[in-house]
Amino acid sequence: MIYHNIAIRLAVPTDAPGMADIHARSWEVAYKDIIPWAYIKEKSASRRMLWERIITEDNTTQYVIQTGSNTVGIMTIASPQDDDLDDSFYELHGIYLHPSVYRQGIGTQAMTFAYGKACALGKNKMTVWVFAENTSSIKFYKKCGFAADGKTKTLICGEKTMQCIRMRKSL
Repeated sequence: MIYHNIAIRLAVPTDAPGMADIHARSWEVAYKDIIPWAYIKEKSASRRMLWERIITEDNTTQYVIQTGSNTVGIMTIASPQDDDLDDSFYELHGIYLHPSVYRQGIGTQAMTFAYGKACALGKNKMTVWVFAENTSSIKFYKKCGFAADGKTKTLICGEKTMQCIRMRKSL
């Protein structure tokens, strides 16, 4: 495994176009056999507007992952949206890497960063939602110490109904 020196920082408005590109490229590769292609393309077409709306000067939850001056990933970490969790939890709402840096240790380093942020806020557990069919991501999260906690939800992705599982980890 290749490990890079990475930097992770809060995203600023000028990061939005690069974040949109990484988000789109990651979906196109990671979900190509899971989510209908038409839905992936539709979402990719709207990514830039989404990130331009989300990334403001007041951003506190959206991060860029960089090697040198190149943004190679994006990550969102924030309070969980699930009402069955108490104040001890933090959530990885998403981590997306550019496909050119898959399986190089960058995701693992980003997870360590996320754990540190959660602990600094007094949180001692972390959750993440993942598509049940996304075996590659499930394997990654298991390697990071996460386990399915039995909670599920359904999302509609174009013509396909997708099952998601929640995974959690004690920090």
